[in-house]
Amino acid sequence: MSSSTMSSTSPAPQTRRRPAGEVVLGVDTHRDAHVAAVLSVMGTVLATGEFPATAAGYRDLLKWARKLGVVGRAGVEGTGSFGASLSRYLLAQGIDVFDVNRMDGADRRLRGKSDPLDVQNAARAVLSGRARARAKAGDGPVQIARMYKLTKVSAVKARTQAINQLKSVLVTADPALREELAGLGNAELFRTCARFADVSGREEVGVEAVLQATRITLGLLAHRIGHLSEQIRNVDARLARLVKCHAPQLLDAVGIGPDTERLDIEASFAALCGVSPVERSSGRRQYRRLNRGGDRQANAALHRIVFTRLRVDPRTQDYYERRIKEGKTRREIVRCLKRYAAREVFHLVRQLQSGPRS
Repeated sequence: MSSSTMSSTSPAPQTRRRPAGEVVLGVDTHRDAHVAAVLSVMGTVLATGEFPATAAGYRDLLKWARKLGVVGRAGVEGTGSFGASLSRYLLAQGIDVFDVNRMDGADRRLRGKSDPLDVQNAARAVLSGRARARAKAGDGPVQIARMYKLTKVSAVKARTQAINQLKSVLVTADPALREELAGLGNAELFRTCARFADVSGREEVGVEAVLQATRITLGLLAHRIGHLSEQIRNVDARLARLVKCHAPQLLDAVGIGPDTERLDIEASFAALCGVSPVERSSGRRQYRRLNRGGDRQANAALHRIVFTRLRVDPRTQDYYERRIKEGKTRREIVRCLKRYAAREVFHLVRQLQSGPRS
């Protein structure tokens, strides 16, 4: 998907002829404008056009495409970024939207790179069946959880950075100040630093001025850490309420919390989480490894579930000990446990999935 800004003057859509039946829409999405192509079911390019990335532009694009035939399917590049709004609009109009990856490198070298070629490739991916991932409507609890998760991840990263900076300042601080704060746990350390008064004084140089600046810096960093911690607690509470409302059965399972996609089969869910086996056999050597792809946040959530269960769940601990006696390594056992956890989570989520795709 190209992210380059499109020209403000769009060429008029070019139409060749009107077919009698179904057509397929392909769209290459950009920040300010989307390029679209309509193909017949035989793969003939019927029209290409460019439309602004606005609500009116989406309506014009679909109206233009429907003049060429019945639009039942569409291949859109970047359904999770520049094409998200367009995908939601097309789904609301009853069109099956598929997420289309960029043209592979070999194809680009042979055919070149241009927006018309990209949109034709998007439509042909739908026609050939290569595009199988359906776009998400982005209007349900899953999308809400994504927004909260985005906020939490950035807050956690910023808080970690602030904590590291505070402790780095302490390393070079005056010995008396270090001794004053020595032995405090993190929570008490942050509370103590937050109480340091921001007393403004003359801008001087010397030991006392540096000590005052150090105390002020520690106080500001401690206040930042406290503010970010409050944000994280707020988001966690919202996630907990969301999960309790839409999938309360998840909270009953050992090791699963509110911060831990909807697919048709368990194997697809395991692949999404990066815990599905991938064949690596060659000749007489039969070997499988876990999928290193998938959503790494989902994989990390399963990792946390497994290690929580290893600490508190007798059933998991017994399984671990049994597999150790069989000669399995810790890494192999954890991989198996992550696969089992993915299976359990999938079936728990499926129990309440009767609403529209989100």
